[in-house]
Amino acid sequence: MIIPLEQLSSETLAAIIEDFILREGTEYGAEDVSKKDKIFQVKQQLEQGKAVLVYSELHESVNILPSDQFQAGMEEQE
Repeated sequence: MIIPLEQLSSETLAAIIEDFILREGTEYGAEDVSKKDKIFQVKQQLEQGKAVLVYSELHESVNILPSDQFQAGMEEQE
């Protein structure tokens, strides 16, 4: 299930993004990117609809996925 960003406080959204960045060990290429910049980039992707917040009832967890990956997974379930 997609979680609309408007339903979260800015503090909660920031905590989810920070957890995602630390958990995923996201790769930003050869240059070092600050944690602040990573958070900004992920938040921007969420706001632009390039990524979505997804709640998994099975795992009782929230994750951030690229929109196209989420859509592909939904189509496979149909």
